[in-house]
Amino acid sequence: MAWKDFAKNLKYQVSEFLEIPGEVVLDLPRIVVLGNLRLVVENHRGILKYGPELVHLNMPEGELVVRGRDLRLRSVFPEEICIEGHIESIVFG
Repeated sequence: MAWKDFAKNLKYQVSEFLEIPGEVVLDLPRIVVLGNLRLVVENHRGILKYGPELVHLNMPEGELVVRGRDLRLRSVFPEEICIEGHIESIVFG
């Protein structure tokens, strides 16, 4: 097991033992999808591309691509972004 995997596993076990949410300890994104109309992403690392049919976000461990129609950024904060419109797909990469 690589050191990075060991450290991640240890953090996960500590978070479970102390009942701390995993996204806090493991630097994971929290993604809330409300139907196909709204997407809230916490713990993103910035916007890579933005348009009415595509929102491409940088994430702690990869990227998130949201495709749809009439997409717009409802709010953008350093750690949270809200996307509204007709969401057709969400892909992690």
